[in-house]
This record gives sequence, C-alpha cells and structure tokens, in this order.
Amino acid sequence: MPKVEIYTTPWCPYCHAAKSLLQEKGVDYTEVDVSDGDIRAAMIEKAHGRRTVPQIFIGETHVVMRRNQKTGAFSFQPVLDRFDFLRLNLLLRR
Repeated sequence: MPKVEIYTTPWCPYCHAAKSLLQEKGVDYTEVDVSDGDIRAAMIEKAHGRRTVPQIFIGETHVVMRRNQKTGAFSFQPVLDRFDFLRLNLLLRR
C-alpha cells in the first residue's frame, strides 16, 4: 500500500474525523503536526497553496475529505476531478 500522510493540528475537528475514517478503513498513516510554522510552510508547498488542515496524501496523490450533506458521512475525494475513484478505493484497500 502506498504511504499515507495526513497533515493536522491537535485542535482541528476535521483532522480528528479524517484520522477516524482512516482508522475505520484499517489504513496505516503517518501524522504530521503542522503547528510549527516551518512544517506548515512545507505542507502548504506540497499542497499547492492549500493552507487548511487536514491535508491528506496517498502516495503522491493529494486527496480531500468531504462530508455528505444528507447523511453526514465523511469520504475521501481526490483533489483532481479527473482522478479515477476506483483507483482511490483500491489504494485504500491494499
């Protein structure tokens, strides 16, 4: 399985939700706390200017977490719309 990295802060509720979703799927991940300015700057560069947390990378693929407005359930979606969703699911299941 590709390496999964999640950039977080300790006080971010969405970060906690993303980590819970990864754990529910049985995905091992590396958490990077971006409370430090230098680490946050590196995250912003890697995330092509995105400053909010969580920022999630599966291998080299940048993904975001979305909340279904009807059910309240969270899911991961690739940042690029043309990314194959089946491929993302396969990445998470390996």
